[in-house]
Amino acid sequence: MNNKEIIGLSDKELVQEFKDTKMLLNKMKLNHKVSAIENPMLIRDTRRNVARMKTELVARKSAAK
Repeated sequence: MNNKEIIGLSDKELVQEFKDTKMLLNKMKLNHKVSAIENPMLIRDTRRNVARMKTELVARKSAAK
């Protein structure tokens, strides 16, 4: 998911997507510790997507004030 897609989401969609992606990241990390996953670069990409979403959430929250 790129920045344009994240910005295009509504507030509720963004919060839900953030929660889902964060949960997916935690599962991926756990699975990787148990046994090596096929593509470990997915962990990095997912982590960066979480950071992008969190940045957008903070920006929207500060803009609302």
